Amino acid sequence: MNADSNTAAESRLWRRARHYLEANLLDAAQGTLETIVQRTPQDIRARLQLSAVLLKRGKLRDSNEALLQIAKACPKDVQWVDELVRSLYFTGEIVAARECVDQLDILPDLTGPELASQARLRWLLGEIPEAGRLIECAMAAGADSADDHYLRGLLLQFTGHIDQADKVFETSLQRWPNFADVAVLRSNLRRQTAQANHLDVLQEQLHRIPADSADPATRYARAGFEAALFKELDDLGRHDEAWGALERSNALLHALNPYDAAGQTAVVNALIDASRLISTHKPRAAPAFAGPIPIFIVSMPRSGSTLLDRMLSSHSQVTSAGELNDFLRQLRWTADASPLGVSGTVDAIQRSPNIDFGELGARYLKQTQWRAQGRRFYIDKAPINVRMVHFIHKALPHAPILYITRDPMDVCYSNFKAMFGNSSAYSYDMQTMAHYFGLHQRLTSHWRDNIPDALLEVSYASLMRDTEATLGKVLQHCGLDMEESCLHPERNADPVATPSSAQVREPIHTRSIGEWQHYAKQLEPLLRAIG
Repeated sequence: MNADSNTAAESRLWRRARHYLEANLLDAAQGTLETIVQRTPQDIRARLQLSAVLLKRGKLRDSNEALLQIAKACPKDVQWVDELVRSLYFTGEIVAARECVDQLDILPDLTGPELASQARLRWLLGEIPEAGRLIECAMAAGADSADDHYLRGLLLQFTGHIDQADKVFETSLQRWPNFADVAVLRSNLRRQTAQANHLDVLQEQLHRIPADSADPATRYARAGFEAALFKELDDLGRHDEAWGALERSNALLHALNPYDAAGQTAVVNALIDASRLISTHKPRAAPAFAGPIPIFIVSMPRSGSTLLDRMLSSHSQVTSAGELNDFLRQLRWTADASPLGVSGTVDAIQRSPNIDFGELGARYLKQTQWRAQGRRFYIDKAPINVRMVHFIHKALPHAPILYITRDPMDVCYSNFKAMFGNSSAYSYDMQTMAHYFGLHQRLTSHWRDNIPDALLEVSYASLMRDTEATLGKVLQHCGLDMEESCLHPERNADPVATPSSAQVREPIHTRSIGEWQHYAKQLEPLLRAIG
């Protein structure tokens, strides 16, 4: 068969594969793509598409294996590396993803946009200093998109260069006036004052954004500018005006991001049912492991986990790995369950009583221990890991789990006022906020009653008011001695990649305790809803 015949045959196969994909005939699509891969093993597009189809069919391990085969001979094209790394990352193959990004370092003459793509991949992997270096190189080489400037400002903020980040955000808003995420970041960089704020600019821009638009992007932009306006008015103590802005912002975001109450309830029900089954298993010897030890900080979002992380990572033997999703990803792999949607999460949880927890722990360590950077401990502070407590305890019984708690109204208000973008759908309405918090309370009560030795509870209020004694208990629980640096997290120069990155660079204070009472009247429905 000549080259023209081969090309024609491959074109027919691709047309057939596209037809099957459009018709959602995944079994047929898989077979056709496998044929393409057999005929042209070097076709990266076919291999990536095959991996995606396997993932949709719920075959996570097979999907990962297809990706790892590509990674063995990592492509030297930035576009293909970008797609491959993102696929590896979201399916839990972090080490392979990182090795592929490393390959980009040796490619010569990368353009500005290509360097910016590389910076985004380093940022995705949590390598913030390296991402910052790359985005600076990218900008110097001509990268100039709105997203490039956004990433540069974000990385400057996370590394503590607040004034430089402010200038980048200011310039970005001059060029892209509707960039709502930038407006929110700029307002959150520091506490606004009567002498220095952006109220006029924010209100002027809100006048330009149609209030009755049906376009989701326009509505999102308006929500962002209202959220920024709330933050600045709140800083200035103009609480009645601030509340109006917050209500308008949250109403828009609640409409754009409907809360799946049934799905969230199903997840918690599955967790509790699986935990009961796991508890009936005969005790086994704790699996031993070598190398750095993870410390898990779990919580309801906005409970003070970042501050506790900064205190602990100020210790000479501890570093922060940031908010990782690796444990859930490895649970899904071990259970061979789809990572797609709530149904995939429920499926993984329901399969969990039958998995090998030693294998789960080993996979988690393999994908994360590199983050310890030579230290004895590394912190995984993803709040959502509160759902993984029993699984972590079974898979890594030597790993400390710290559960930080905060006053219910303080934590619910802090979530309600935080502009999380198109995520955290629970946080934009008082009733959904109360529902999500109720599920959190139900689950943590189950952990407390059934596996009380799994975690150490840490009170945020006690951490603020009796810092040395409270932190001393935490360090002792982790097998660490007190160091003076832990009492001064504001001196910790390491990057911090969370929405509270600016606040945690301040000395310890109690301003946020009882902060919700500025809006006690407006928050009455929430107070009633959470009981």
